[in-house]
Amino acid sequence: MKKLGIVLLVVGLIMTAFTGFNIITKKKVVDIGALEIKSEKKTPIYWSPITGGIIAAAGLVIILLSSRQKV
Repeated sequence: MKKLGIVLLVVGLIMTAFTGFNIITKKKVVDIGALEIKSEKKTPIYWSPITGGIIAAAGLVIILLSSRQKV
């Protein structure tokens, strides 16, 4: 359980620091012999920093609860 809490804490902190990323997809538009034209499309994926904070807090709670159970 403690490993899950650590993973959630780290992921939550990363999500708080970085609030999104872009996915770039490449598509071949024209391919006529030696002539080749490609298109790139950027698809942004964003989330709220509050989401990262909630995930980090959940990870911290799991870490604290798992350390109390061993005592």
